[in-house]
Amino acid sequence: MTATDLLFLVGAGLLAGVVNALAGGGTLVSFPALLALGLPGLTATVTNAVALWPGYVGGAVGYRKELRGQRSRTTSLSVTAVLGACVGSSLLLLTPGKLFESMVPWLVAFASLALLAQPWLRRLFGGEADEPVSRLVYAGVFLGGCYGAYFNGGMGVVLLTVLGMFLHDNLHRVNAVRAVLSLVVSSVSVVAFSLFGPVNWRAVAVIAPASLAGGLLGTRLARLMPPKVLRGVVVAFGLGVAAALALR
Repeated sequence: MTATDLLFLVGAGLLAGVVNALAGGGTLVSFPALLALGLPGLTATVTNAVALWPGYVGGAVGYRKELRGQRSRTTSLSVTAVLGACVGSSLLLLTPGKLFESMVPWLVAFASLALLAQPWLRRLFGGEADEPVSRLVYAGVFLGGCYGAYFNGGMGVVLLTVLGMFLHDNLHRVNAVRAVLSLVVSSVSVVAFSLFGPVNWRAVAVIAPASLAGGLLGTRLARLMPPKVLRGVVVAFGLGVAAALALR
């Protein structure tokens, strides 16, 4: 790995961490970078999942203020996310890599547009912040966990859309829960891929610390944005991710 390669991966990891903390979709930055260095598709996928884990840690830590008072909600949803991530990781390791590829851009685009319509959908499906969490959100988080472990690109958009529909709360607080669930899904993937996947640990050693710094920076940027602006940023990222996936 040359010095240019190292700087290239550091930049990709930093930007991926920022994007994941803001909205999700950082995979679409770091994954192509790994492919550009010549890693095979499956190796790039599992290496990317392991390398970006510190960025999700940084995102969750950065949102600790917004997570206050949400322990019960976050814990119950995290258990569901773990189950979904176990299924998604197994699918990636045991099934052909192109199984869901044609569906992914449409799923991310749909999630982005649903997030744009979030205020109306929340009135349709959601309740007040102190009401019990709707049962439908568990199904959505389970599917989001499956998707995120199978193919990480746009996972944050998918999870934030699901949470936004069923949790009647400030978008920053909902995004904080999304950050924790993204970390949970990523953690399951890291364990599965580290044990059974062809991880390139040299690339992980370069990208991981950069993604951690990016995750901490991304939460600070998100906190500065009003909810409407943050929603617009997430939607824009999501549609960009969908377009990139469709073109690829």
